[in-house]
Amino acid sequence: MQRKQFLAAALGVILGGMAQSAFAQSEIKIGEINSYSLLPAFTEPYRKGWQLALEEVNAAGGVNGKKLVVVSKDDGGKPADAQTAANELVSSEKVAMLTGTFLSNIGLAVSDFANQKKVFFLAAEPLTDAITWSKGNRYTFRLRPSNYMQAAMLVEEAAKLPAKRWATIAPNYEYGQSAVSVFKKLMSEKRPDIQWVDEQWPPQGKIDAGPVVQAVAAANPEAILNVTFGADLVKLVREGNTRGLFKDRAVVSFLTGEPEYLDPLKEETPAGWIVTGYPWYSIKTPEHDAFLKAYQGKYNDYPRLGSIVGYQTIKAAAAILAKANSLDPEKLIAATEGLSMPSPFGEITFRKIDHQSTLGAYVGKTALKDGKGVMVDSLYRKGSDYLPSDAEVDKLRPKD
Repeated sequence: MQRKQFLAAALGVILGGMAQSAFAQSEIKIGEINSYSLLPAFTEPYRKGWQLALEEVNAAGGVNGKKLVVVSKDDGGKPADAQTAANELVSSEKVAMLTGTFLSNIGLAVSDFANQKKVFFLAAEPLTDAITWSKGNRYTFRLRPSNYMQAAMLVEEAAKLPAKRWATIAPNYEYGQSAVSVFKKLMSEKRPDIQWVDEQWPPQGKIDAGPVVQAVAAANPEAILNVTFGADLVKLVREGNTRGLFKDRAVVSFLTGEPEYLDPLKEETPAGWIVTGYPWYSIKTPEHDAFLKAYQGKYNDYPRLGSIVGYQTIKAAAAILAKANSLDPEKLIAATEGLSMPSPFGEITFRKIDHQSTLGAYVGKTALKDGKGVMVDSLYRKGSDYLPSDAEVDKLRPKD
C-alpha cells in the first residue's frame, strides 16, 4: 500500500513538473524595472502605456503563439537596487530580457549588469549618450532619442537666436551633465561666437531655486539652457518668474514640452521657451490617432510622453522576440540590429552600429492657453536626421 502511495506521489510530481514545463513554454517572461515610487509623474503613464501594449500583443496572439508576461520591479531611484532587481528577474524569474529604467545613472547600472551577465537589455527612457556610445555594449539597446539627438534638434532652433551670452542650469548627475556637454559642443560648432558665462548644477530633486536664479541673473546671460524637470522645474519657473529671470531672455529647455512636466506649471507656464516635448492634442497622423483612441478608451485620460515610451518599449520587445523566435540573447541581438517597426510617431529602426533607435521628438514653443501650458508651432523631428555619421560613432563607441 505504501509502495502504491509512493508511486502515485512520484507520478504526481513528475506530471506536475511536466505541466509546469509545458506552462513555462506557453509564455515568455520579460523583466521591467523603473523608478515608480520616485517619479510617478512619468512612470505611472509609462506603466499604463506598457500595460496597454501588453494587452494588445496578447490579444493578437502573443509572441509566436506564446503569451507575453511582464514582471515589473521598482528600483526606487537607486542604481544598486536596480541591479538587485535585474539579478532577481534573471535568476529567479528567468526572464528573456530586461527592459525599462528612467534615470541615466540607473540605465547605465542595468546596462553594465546586462553586459556582465550577457542578458539582453532594452533601455526605455535613460537619455545619456554614454549608454549607446562611450559605455555602450552589445547587449544594450535604447528606445528614446538620446541627449545628443534632442540637443541637435534644439540647437537647430537655438542657433537662430541672436543671443551670444549663455548660461546653463542642469541637475548634477549623469543626465544633466551629458545634456549640457553635448548642447554646448553642438551649439559652439554652429555658433563660434557664443560665450558660456555661467553654469548652475543643483542636485537632482533638491534644487534651491532662489540662489540658482540669483546666480544666473548675476551673470547677465542673453539666453539660458534649462535641463531641470519635474518638481525642480516647477520651483525654477516659479522663482524665475518672481525674480524676472526669463524677461527678455531666450530659454531653450530639454523635455519641458512633455505633459508630465508642462502640466504642473499651469498658469505659471512661461511663454516662448524652445522645448522638446509631446503635444498629443495637435498630432494628426493615423498611427498616433490609433494609439490615442486606444489609450483614451482604456484609461479615460490623455497620454503623456511616458505613455508613448512604455507602450513602444513593450511593442518593441514583442517584435524583437517574434523575429528572433528564440530566447537566446545572441539571437535577440541579431534580430534587433537593423529591425524596423511601427510606432505612434511613425516607423522606427534600431541601428546596428550603436543600438540606438530612430524614434524622434517634437520641437516647439511653450505657450499659455486657458490657464494651462501647451506646445505650439511644434514639428516632429525624425531621430535618424539628428545622429552623427557612422565614422563619428565608430570613434565614440568601444568595439564589442
